[in-house]
Amino acid sequence: MAPCPSSQTARSCRTDNSAQFTALQASKVAHHPCYSSSAHHQYARMHLAVAPACNLQCNYCNRKYDCSNESRPGVVSQVLTPEQAVARAVAVASVMPQLSVVGIAGPGDPLANIGRTFSTLALLREQLPDVKQCLSTNGLMLPSVTDRIIASGVDHVTVTVNAIDPDISAQIYAWLWVDGERYSGREAGEILLARQEEGVRKLTEKGILVKINSVLIPGINDRHLARVSEAVRGWGALLHNVMPLIARPEHGTVFGLNGQPEPDSAMVDAVRAECSPMMPQMAHCKQCRADAIGMLGEDRSQSLPLAEMEKQARPGPDQVHKRAAIQARIATRGASDDPSACLVAVTSSRGDVIDCHFGHAQRVQIYSLSEAGVVLVNERFMPQYCKGPDSCEAEGESTQAPEARMAAILALLGDVKAVFSARIGYGPWVKLEQQGIQPCIEGAWQNVTDVLSRWWEARCQAGNLLDEQGAA
Repeated sequence: MAPCPSSQTARSCRTDNSAQFTALQASKVAHHPCYSSSAHHQYARMHLAVAPACNLQCNYCNRKYDCSNESRPGVVSQVLTPEQAVARAVAVASVMPQLSVVGIAGPGDPLANIGRTFSTLALLREQLPDVKQCLSTNGLMLPSVTDRIIASGVDHVTVTVNAIDPDISAQIYAWLWVDGERYSGREAGEILLARQEEGVRKLTEKGILVKINSVLIPGINDRHLARVSEAVRGWGALLHNVMPLIARPEHGTVFGLNGQPEPDSAMVDAVRAECSPMMPQMAHCKQCRADAIGMLGEDRSQSLPLAEMEKQARPGPDQVHKRAAIQARIATRGASDDPSACLVAVTSSRGDVIDCHFGHAQRVQIYSLSEAGVVLVNERFMPQYCKGPDSCEAEGESTQAPEARMAAILALLGDVKAVFSARIGYGPWVKLEQQGIQPCIEGAWQNVTDVLSRWWEARCQAGNLLDEQGAA
């Protein structure tokens, strides 16, 4: 793809980043406002401020833990415990059904606060099973925790990579702390770069979608970020977000105090255009606070009565179904409100092929079928029914009996008309039918969209035939 010839063209080529994704990638980012240039007008996000410590000192960063009058990364009104954070997330989700993503972005680095971060993610998975989880990190600790990130259910990770030259890194970072040792200068840059590359490669090889953030710093990395874009594409990253440096003296950062200039909009446009041949560019980032709530560019963290909301909010399947109905309406532009429209569930390891046994699935994709076509609405974590290696009736080491697990699954799937899996055991099959949910295995190992389209057409034809017979 050739570079954009003008600023106006640069904006258009980098804004529609979904055109440069594969169909599977596009479906995964469709409801993530930070990854999709269209989703940020429709879906909300929430940042949970549970990670105060940081293992890397950036010259553009000064974390503030009791601040309500600044809007920039690293700033929060209150650092929360995991329990407080998830209680707030449940409360926000109950009044903001377009909430699709809950992430951990600071105010420090989530992976420098591993216990707090993974405790929060585990609670989120349990209490908000349909909300995407993501986190942002400098990447220093990524290689050692990629398996935990994947197991926790995180699908989207943002890594800040400001340079791939250690000498440039030495101008951006004062020091880093790793394995009980403090490093600075070129040595610190070499350690950081090696760990960032290893971590991003590990994540992307496992199917995790990785976005790269880069802070544009005039005179330091402005002529270097095209090389960064090219390098991270080779690591498997999906999207590049070039953000202008914020360096005002009142923020108290090293760059702010030493007079480091901020880039103007023309420089930002030019650098993004230079990077765009290598990577899809994100242009709608608002450089949010670490406790931001709402649509991008609309931070409601200071206006919501969270203390009162937390007392009233209760997680549960009814809330999941409510969010699904509203998000289906958003995704289909209202077509899901048609009486013939319905939701269905699919068990798929990657989202493109129906390849998972129902009893082995730990999450399901929820699709809306309507005149708008086959549209992914969201994904839900659910208890794994089958705990034995072969039989869906085996209990294994689970603390829940199969009946209790199945009851929880049925409650979570209470708004769907059918479940599509590669296999469904006899016990779950009967329970699904008793709940009025059609078990479907005829599309095993086939493309999800093709199978759901055929099922929807057959359902509509059967409905029309019944209408005709009733009229006769």
